[in-house]
Amino acid sequence: MDNQNCRVGSVTPLTAKGNIITLLEYQYQNFIEKASNLEYTDAKLVEFFEQKAHKIQRTLENLMK
Repeated sequence: MDNQNCRVGSVTPLTAKGNIITLLEYQYQNFIEKASNLEYTDAKLVEFFEQKAHKIQRTLENLMK
């Protein structure tokens, strides 16, 4: 059996700007959806998801410039 290298926690950089924007848009929509689904159950978790979405939105705005 050959040795295998484990890359747990390694990060693969996204070099194509289009891929980054698509990924960030998906994450933004995902966090907004999670926040709206939990609106009446857990206010702190909703706030967390909204903060994440806001950070992603600012990143997207900077990339679009």
